[in-house]
Amino acid sequence: MTLELLEGHPVHRLASRYYDRDLRIQPVRHDPLYASTLLRSPTHPPLAVGETIADLSGPVFGHLKPGPLDNDLIGNFASGGLALGERIIIHGTVQDQNGRPVPETLIEIWQANAGGRYRHVRDGYLAPLDPNFSGCGRCLTDRDGRYTFKTIRPGPYPFKNGGCAWRPSHIHFSVFGATFTQRLVTQAYFEGDPLIPLCPIANTIKDPRALRTLVATLDMSAAIEFDALAYRFDIVLRGRHATFFENRTEGV
Repeated sequence: MTLELLEGHPVHRLASRYYDRDLRIQPVRHDPLYASTLLRSPTHPPLAVGETIADLSGPVFGHLKPGPLDNDLIGNFASGGLALGERIIIHGTVQDQNGRPVPETLIEIWQANAGGRYRHVRDGYLAPLDPNFSGCGRCLTDRDGRYTFKTIRPGPYPFKNGGCAWRPSHIHFSVFGATFTQRLVTQAYFEGDPLIPLCPIANTIKDPRALRTLVATLDMSAAIEFDALAYRFDIVLRGRHATFFENRTEGV
């Protein structure tokens, strides 16, 4: 522990420093290219609401140990065969602001199938559902903060934005803390996808460096021979180099 002065008052700090988020890299809330923001974007500055004892102590998030196929989206919904599409591995680490691993963290993912369709009652895209693919999986990070999923590369899909707007291929990530209120949500795009610079949603993040934190990079060292390519997506929970999280845009 070290003793430092904060606004004239002595406070104890851990040896590791806390790095504030750079608010300049946050996405714009009102963007004419993303039609939905014209009606839904807030008109007042965001408020940072402090955590209370109720947030930190309960309800406590409890979970059963993931099963052997929970992180295998190719096989965890299979009934008459395996999921169809380009087989991939997506893996990485969950780290704190100083690069230290965060173990025993529950990660959930969900995604569209290879044709770009979600298994959801409100998804009316004309691509067919895959009867052997649910698009959902989960796993716990290991002692070194590492996670791995085996899945299908999701297909792009169109969305209503005026004109011919398409979402790039992406996988949604949910990272849980110790309680229900400690949940962060983000999404990973894929390196080299030509739709990323054309996507109105992705490009509400104007800083190219910040957008790159949402891009999974090709990792041939983790590819499986004659089976699957691999992509690496590391998640930084907070600090100046934090991954952008959709539900944590206020920068705290």
